[in-house]
Amino acid sequence: MKTETPEKQFRPLVYICSPYSGDVEGNTERTRQFCRFALEQGQIPLAPHLMFPQFLDDDDPEERGLAIFMDLVLQGKCQELWVLGDVISEGMSIEIETAKRRRQPVRYFNVDFEEVEEI
Repeated sequence: MKTETPEKQFRPLVYICSPYSGDVEGNTERTRQFCRFALEQGQIPLAPHLMFPQFLDDDDPEERGLAIFMDLVLQGKCQELWVLGDVISEGMSIEIETAKRRRQPVRYFNVDFEEVEEI
């Protein structure tokens, strides 16, 4: 019987919910580290807020609205939503409430990537 290699085993898609605005550089780096952590936990991390600012202007209300819409579409494809940190931004709040409404599991992690109770 042939067994699957770790690279071919099922890995759930998880939506990474973390701050972006404010300290963009610091928040981006923490999100990248959190994605790496999720990967090491056997997940496939999805963090659209690392991608969309590459071609959308977060300061333009229309483009920000479009980014949030696209975030929620992608979030719907994920098995879980993982929240990082002890600060919940406006965008994060929308993502968390959407996950709860969809009955999508939400897990919370502190800045040290330790799982904690709901923030």
